[in-house]
Amino acid sequence: MRRTLHRLNALTVSRLTEPGMYPDGGNLYLAISKAGVKSWIFRYRVASGERAHGLGPLHTVSLKQARERALACRQQRLDGIDPIEAKRAARTEAAVAAAKTATFRECAERYITAHRNDWSNLRHARQWSTTLETYVYPIIGEMPVRAVDLDLVVKILEPIWKAKTTTASRVRGRIESVLDWATVRGFRSGENPARWKGHLEELFSSGKRAAAHLAALDYRDISGFMVELRQQEGIAARALEFTILTAARTGSAIGAQWPEIDFGARTWTVPAERMKTRREHRYPFSEAATAILAALWETRSSQFIFPGVQAGRPISEGALRLVLRGMGRGDITTHGFRSTFRDWAAEVSNFPHEVCEMALTHTVASAVERAYRRGDLFEKRRQLAEAWARYCTKPGTAKVVSIGGR
Repeated sequence: MRRTLHRLNALTVSRLTEPGMYPDGGNLYLAISKAGVKSWIFRYRVASGERAHGLGPLHTVSLKQARERALACRQQRLDGIDPIEAKRAARTEAAVAAAKTATFRECAERYITAHRNDWSNLRHARQWSTTLETYVYPIIGEMPVRAVDLDLVVKILEPIWKAKTTTASRVRGRIESVLDWATVRGFRSGENPARWKGHLEELFSSGKRAAAHLAALDYRDISGFMVELRQQEGIAARALEFTILTAARTGSAIGAQWPEIDFGARTWTVPAERMKTRREHRYPFSEAATAILAALWETRSSQFIFPGVQAGRPISEGALRLVLRGMGRGDITTHGFRSTFRDWAAEVSNFPHEVCEMALTHTVASAVERAYRRGDLFEKRRQLAEAWARYCTKPGTAKVVSIGGR
């Protein structure tokens, strides 16, 4: 009885030289071209006629491997699948996947290019590139961005978190931003492994708090500090007090101008060009902050709320540092009061995370979530500002002292 499968053998295949088609059975053929090239063909019929599906040349695909490939093709035909069309579809899918593949470095470079104009200065962009080159690229720079997971993020942060907490925190935030960008662009999917809230804070929060307190006042000491600060005379002391109550960045606070203040709505609107984020921001200010502004309004002599010695210029950050030193608190920084506020908000208040972050003008949540939330949670931030002012102000100490000299 003639065999219907496996008609050929290795010796026969090696000796055949005449051009033609030699059946092995099961729709598998050894094809020999006029030039003597041997290859494997799977022949089958579809509604449009006969088709020939190449399975590879003999010098690469052995007889055994050709039979395995032919079996796979027969199984496809049994399921109503055209092997040639299935192969084309697989190639198309692979091409699409390749087009959507990008390394972390490529995504980071594109992110920096896209956001360069949003940053306040070129130095910030250089810091981005430098920290990524130093700490991130050696580990995940050439990896597909979709492959970046929690273990890799931890591998980057763990060696530097305790020794360089501030730098490590910035590196984490930059990784998170790049991964958010990559998700929106379709290069990856799923949760962001570099996110902080409810995720990495469980691994690194204690180290971050310890580092932050080196330059920031403990929130439990803020009311006593404010009592002493109100006893200090001068524009610089009032500027520091206003900065603390609004939790604003120092540069925004000392550069505040009267046209930005709406006493009726108790709102301070900082234009985009003076914001680090390069977006206009509305600050709701508390009654305590209103008292400071009202007193300064009565003696105003400049468009600046906190004018400096030089005409047409606001007070300098150095003047605020001198106030701290004069109080014997050279161990803390003006910017550190934002950390004091954030620690108080997290430890004492019940305000949601996003409200506290928006009060600090921080970027909130993932890029996807931000696309759906357009509001600025203003009324909730007003309640937060009042709660913070009450915490900072002991009964009977809200009175603003005389401005005195500058």
